[in-house]
Amino acid sequence: MGGILVSGEKKRITVDIHNRSYTVVGTESESHVKLVASLVDQKMKEIQQMNQSLDTTSLAVLTAVNAVNDYMKLKEEYATLLGSLKGKEDK
Repeated sequence: MGGILVSGEKKRITVDIHNRSYTVVGTESESHVKLVASLVDQKMKEIQQMNQSLDTTSLAVLTAVNAVNDYMKLKEEYATLLGSLKGKEDK
């Protein structure tokens, strides 16, 4: 994960996702990294409840696909909003 802290120093933060501990190295704040990890864990639990036979690798891939899908939709909505704002400014 990338990001900007005032000091710009990289931190090591341990988080739990799907009952496993991971160490994340980056410049984001600890609270941000923990929030992201919590959201990933929550999404994995939601997907696992619907597909209880999934192994961990398949569950992780489906979680990533869902996250990127959500990201792409938000990116498209953002571009549409920017286009609308630009259209209003040009009038």
